[in-house]
Amino acid sequence: MKYLLFPVILLQIMFVQSAFAQNKAYWNRNNQVIPWRLPLPDEHSFRHEDLDSDGDPDVIYSFINDSVPVIWIDDDDDMNPDDFEGDTDNDCLLIDRNKDGIFAGPNDFSVDWADENEDGIADLQIVAQNGGIKNRNFFDWEADFMIFIDKEKDGIQHFIDWNEIRMKAWEHNGHSNFFEDYHGNTLFLKMHASTFRISDLRFSWENPFLFYDTDKDGLSEWTIRMVDTPHFRPKTGESAEFSKVNPEFDVIYSEKIDWVGISWDLDNDNGQGNEFDFDMSLRFTGPGFGYADQVHKFKTLRGLEEANRLMYDSRWRKMDELIYPDHQSAWPLIFGKGEWTECRLVFDEDDDCNRWERVEFYDPRNLFKTGRNGGGLDHNGQADAAGDRGEFDLDNSGKGQLYVGTFDGRIHLYGAEWGAWRIDQTAFSFQGFGGLYDRWKGGRIQRNPDSFATVKYTDTDLNGFFDRFEYDLDGDTIFEETVSLKDLGISDATNVINTSKTNYLDFQKLFRNLADTQSMRARQLVVIAKNLGINPNWYAFWMNPRTLHEKYEYGYWLNFYLYRDIRHWASVNRKNLVHQLDKAYYSGDWEKIKLNK
Repeated sequence: MKYLLFPVILLQIMFVQSAFAQNKAYWNRNNQVIPWRLPLPDEHSFRHEDLDSDGDPDVIYSFINDSVPVIWIDDDDDMNPDDFEGDTDNDCLLIDRNKDGIFAGPNDFSVDWADENEDGIADLQIVAQNGGIKNRNFFDWEADFMIFIDKEKDGIQHFIDWNEIRMKAWEHNGHSNFFEDYHGNTLFLKMHASTFRISDLRFSWENPFLFYDTDKDGLSEWTIRMVDTPHFRPKTGESAEFSKVNPEFDVIYSEKIDWVGISWDLDNDNGQGNEFDFDMSLRFTGPGFGYADQVHKFKTLRGLEEANRLMYDSRWRKMDELIYPDHQSAWPLIFGKGEWTECRLVFDEDDDCNRWERVEFYDPRNLFKTGRNGGGLDHNGQADAAGDRGEFDLDNSGKGQLYVGTFDGRIHLYGAEWGAWRIDQTAFSFQGFGGLYDRWKGGRIQRNPDSFATVKYTDTDLNGFFDRFEYDLDGDTIFEETVSLKDLGISDATNVINTSKTNYLDFQKLFRNLADTQSMRARQLVVIAKNLGINPNWYAFWMNPRTLHEKYEYGYWLNFYLYRDIRHWASVNRKNLVHQLDKAYYSGDWEKIKLNK
């Protein structure tokens, strides 16, 4: 990349001048309160320049934190001679973070705002957080090129820690009140790479991440994450796909979405202290679909041309379009155009997930190994160590459709060959927002369980529905019980839910029906237990749900406990009742029980 020395020399002169000035430190520098804003510039250290010779200033050169060089670029031509900083509706901020005299270069930090409708509130905010010059040939986890598009016009976009001059996407209040704009109707595009390593900046890796606020409460009820998996220049050897690409660029995009994750807050219980509470996620992978035709034009994305010479890489300031599926086109593209070879489902049964993006997916690996990269279901570092249920349709035969199992009254993935539930009744291994990143990069915040109960689900005849269930309730990794619907004379087939034709409100209604049914079945079994002289009051806790999710969860567990108590009693006292109990439990119909002696 080429750049001019003029701003470097100018700023070096200014730095010498400011070194002799008595600068008062900005009041919120390195305090133990959140650094929300860019520090006010050092006194006596800012200067204006008119780049386009129209008689008013276009640029402010200054310093923050005693010695960090800053440039403000006035893209909407409203800068005044007495301004000491630009505005946050349509200006650009360049910070020479490593103080090498180069802007928008290696290890530098830049922010750009764009106000499309001129209402004084930025519609877009771009952060170019560059990594080092030697970080090549893969994701640069220290770098971010990330664009927020603020559909709600609430002014909330990126969160930047101005003490460190770094974007921090995981900072939050409480469990999940994230400072980054993940709440409501919003979207972002993101790639972990420096701008000067990306071939075409109109595309991205997470392209986009969509958040939907169906009930307009300012919180996100469901999300869609779409990924264009980047191709990286090989470290050694020739590469045909990079043969005509500038040797400085290490990242090119396929211009295809090949990974999709969809998540829903089924009971819509997000709120203060519980801002994110997704319950279920679906994942599609495969060749996917092309999206190069999903072009979005922006009239204010292109910056002041005369200022481009101040930057090491100014290409992101020359764009007037971004290419991504939006809130309206994403769903029909996923289900109408997408070519998928695998689908997964995960359900947060212990309701302890406060992740901002989804209930993280389990991997089809070992049932009992645990830990990040440990080779088990939770091999994925972002997954819950225990408490979730994962199901795997490894050939996408079910096309992402769903069904409600009569055997447990829960949502399952049609076409899944197998699945597993790691039981964590008390959410002892509490996941919360997950950890791993920013200040928490050392690892998961949750405690890894020493042992857990496991239920395995299998579709033995590959007709799309589970028909065999194996239980390891004592946590010794050996299944002590196996139940076959075929052996019980129960059909595993049931109605299939076409996900592509199911909107968020439909999913809410479905979950409410499931919760009501679980609760009703539990009440029926309480009556049966009493009629047999078995006291159900030991389970009074499960009899008193207070929320929709508790009706779903408590109803399941009350059925589970009472069924096993009654079955235990019947195996000694009324053996002819055992088969009836099994068939009634796994068919979801307690009316099959005949108590006549």
